[in-house]
Amino acid sequence: MSAPHVSLPDPTHLPNLPHLPPPDPLTSPLTGWTRAHWEAIADRLLDALTPYASPGLAQYRLPGPPSHSGPWSDGLEGFARSFLLAAFRIAGAGGQGVPGLIERYAAGLTAGTDPRSPDRWPPITDRSQPMVEAASLAIALHETRPWIWDRLDDRVRQRVADWLGGFVGAVVNDSNWRLFQVITEEFLASVGAPHSRTEIDAGLARLEDWYRGGGWYTDGDGRKFDYYNAWALHLYPVLWARIAGPRTDPRLVAEHRRRLRSFLHDHQHFFGADGAPVHQGRSLTYRFATAAPLWAGALADATPLPPGRTRRLASGALKHFAERGVPDERGLLTLGWYGPFLPVTQRYSGPASPYWASKAFLGLLLPADHPVWTAPEEPGPVETADVRLALPAPGWLLHSTASDGIVRLVNHGSDRLLPPPASAHDSPHYARFAYSSATAPETPPAPRADGPDNHIALLAPDGTPTPRGRIHPLGVEGPRAASWHRALLPGHTEGHRIETVSVVHGPWEVRVHRVDAPTGTPVREGGWAVADDTAPPAARTGPGWALARRADGLTSALVGLHGWSDDEGAIVVAAGSNAYGRHSATPFLTLRSHPGGTRLMVTLVVLSADPVTHPLVEEARVRVAADRSVEIRFPDGTRERVP
Repeated sequence: MSAPHVSLPDPTHLPNLPHLPPPDPLTSPLTGWTRAHWEAIADRLLDALTPYASPGLAQYRLPGPPSHSGPWSDGLEGFARSFLLAAFRIAGAGGQGVPGLIERYAAGLTAGTDPRSPDRWPPITDRSQPMVEAASLAIALHETRPWIWDRLDDRVRQRVADWLGGFVGAVVNDSNWRLFQVITEEFLASVGAPHSRTEIDAGLARLEDWYRGGGWYTDGDGRKFDYYNAWALHLYPVLWARIAGPRTDPRLVAEHRRRLRSFLHDHQHFFGADGAPVHQGRSLTYRFATAAPLWAGALADATPLPPGRTRRLASGALKHFAERGVPDERGLLTLGWYGPFLPVTQRYSGPASPYWASKAFLGLLLPADHPVWTAPEEPGPVETADVRLALPAPGWLLHSTASDGIVRLVNHGSDRLLPPPASAHDSPHYARFAYSSATAPETPPAPRADGPDNHIALLAPDGTPTPRGRIHPLGVEGPRAASWHRALLPGHTEGHRIETVSVVHGPWEVRVHRVDAPTGTPVREGGWAVADDTAPPAARTGPGWALARRADGLTSALVGLHGWSDDEGAIVVAAGSNAYGRHSATPFLTLRSHPGGTRLMVTLVVLSADPVTHPLVEEARVRVAADRSVEIRFPDGTRERVP
């Protein structure tokens, strides 16, 4: 069974999507959704933007707080990202049956590039947000070339090329932004406009520097692993090759395809049975953009997935959000996860930023008779068997359970920090020990402190927890992943090493910590935060354990197996601090006084919606040998050993 996240409406009637076609249980027995559903949602999203268009149709000024780039740039963002969606819709329909879309975006291109127009776009300058939007414009122009670019007035084409040409010679952020330059200048090359082949080649070469193996890139120097692998670092090379055509190096294209195939082998495991993607990393307000590489793999003939599974995973993600109010009743994508929730955003997030979700509609470029649209849906990996997957490159260990459809991701490698000597700081979307498809980390609005969920900390005299900071990976293999971090107490110049080995089996994770701390320092560890909109989760505690349970059965439990005291476990409750629901609760344990030196502490951490799992928690055991190795007995009797 799959754990629902909120109380759902009748799935056949979604008030936010009133004109969905009926489900097709024959072709899509798992989701019921077909290409017609994707087209209907694309149309709903595009139609809903029209009240927010500027007079010349070159900007979309959506309601909400502006980004740090300001409303002028945000208006361009609204045009560019929705143009990407419109392009997939137009090209997928062969320019037919999309009334007004072609004319609408052609008019916007005309006004946006007119320096005398009040609708004109901000210029591309060094490290500016218009660089991001230029890439979306370039992709959209390429995919709609017969219907828009080729029909534009020569003067407008020249103005568009001149505006995009601001990229040539400009300074670009050394991250996935290098690919925005590659895409934009390759489009300029395709239309005979000035460009720099050196800059294109340099951007592609920089991507090579960031490849870490197994299909995984870091998004710039450091250990920056997240969904930018999905909606940027793998996606843009596929789209670049479509633009470049014969100008590509076939060997490089083949290598990109090989890496995408490898990535998709892993990426398919990041979706819960209910379609929810694992909630980790930044820019999560792009939501179902996680489906983009699934379609890219089919588009580039670079996927290990059968076509029915590709559609099942992509449609499952789109349907998951649709059933939870995305888009909203106005048809808009808000800054948030389900409803509006600003703590999942960043400084660069503006009201139109969520429309990078348009990338999820890439599949519309595949013809209606392509197997990804016609083959019967096949279950995703989480639906057929329990999975344990070691991901050495990012330092992750994934484990999912078919009984409840939940995917859990143990993190011993991604902290999104620049390499030393850059300072270390925590982000709750990177610093936690684990993330899942059924939960989100506690991210309360400032100035409230982050919650204790999936974190072990030393506590300062005023109760302030130490951050995890920089993660130092020690390896991932089989059921184990390990790392260490330095816990820095206020007023201390030298941090205290906390080394952690996670061992997973089924829904369970056992964390073996070796905690260095000054004598008398309190130590605290938290389990999973569970959240719901309807009511606060129920709480139960006892000596050395604590449990929080949602009304639908989703349960977070924490049990001290070794090194903790018999003090009563506790639950911290919060309101308005979790993307998955207004009410949240996190179990935690506290050792009031560390004896000094290095202490071995072992914890059982559980997240499950399977009622059979809950009574078994009391059956977990550990035995510490004379050599300080730890033998773990999981609740079902399975044994593992940590040296």
